[in-house]
Amino acid sequence: MKMKDTTKVLVVDDDRRMVKTICDILKVKGYTALDAYSGREAVEKVKSDQPDCVIMDIRMPGTDGVEALEMIKAIAPDLPVVLMSAYATEEQIAEAITRGAYTVLTKPIDIQIVLAFLSLLRKEESVLIVDDDPNFCRTLRDILEARGYVVETEGSPENVIRRMEQEYKLVVLLDLKLGDTDGLDVLRTIRAKYPTKPVVLVTAYAGEKASSIEKGLQVGAYTCLYKPFGGEELGRLIEEIRHKKLRALLGEPFNERN
Repeated sequence: MKMKDTTKVLVVDDDRRMVKTICDILKVKGYTALDAYSGREAVEKVKSDQPDCVIMDIRMPGTDGVEALEMIKAIAPDLPVVLMSAYATEEQIAEAITRGAYTVLTKPIDIQIVLAFLSLLRKEESVLIVDDDPNFCRTLRDILEARGYVVETEGSPENVIRRMEQEYKLVVLLDLKLGDTDGLDVLRTIRAKYPTKPVVLVTAYAGEKASSIEKGLQVGAYTCLYKPFGGEELGRLIEEIRHKKLRALLGEPFNERN
């Protein structure tokens, strides 16, 4: 798999030992770790260093994490910010999420959850396109790779599960008509082994496949896209799924769309 440029993570806490511990782990895992020890310093680091993610304590002297979050969001609205606290109240957590935090992690934080979150943030999970039309696959690959995603294609229904076992997939784009194979059968096979994997159905036969689409949604497909669809529509959908999975990694439920 082609690796992305090193992801920069800003770790903010007035507890210097906590910052050093987290930064050391991130560096070992291949991330660029930046440190800050106050809310104000975090805001300045966001301006100067442009990190890809911020992990920040709520309770700090002076400008606390929630106040710093608001300032950061004014500078970089799309920057992912994860807050952490050993003493956060439900009101603080609700306020933080309202102001744009992904979530509030309880200290001591589970570093494996953070690493999984950063891996997904770095778009290391691939998108699997299952379609027997090579031109269509090529078009979708170009669209998604231009947005930074790793893309795999598969034209043979019998190989789908094997491909899914090789690497973790962010989402599967599955055509409902795969030669002599019904895409619904492939969906059921995926659901049996991966019950929560987001699968987006794709079809050029909206009228003819109306019943199959309805059955697919009942089986657990995330939604259905109708050919031809634009790159912006596809990009928004994949980003929607990615953001839901990011939040799910941090403890929020993954809500199906349909």
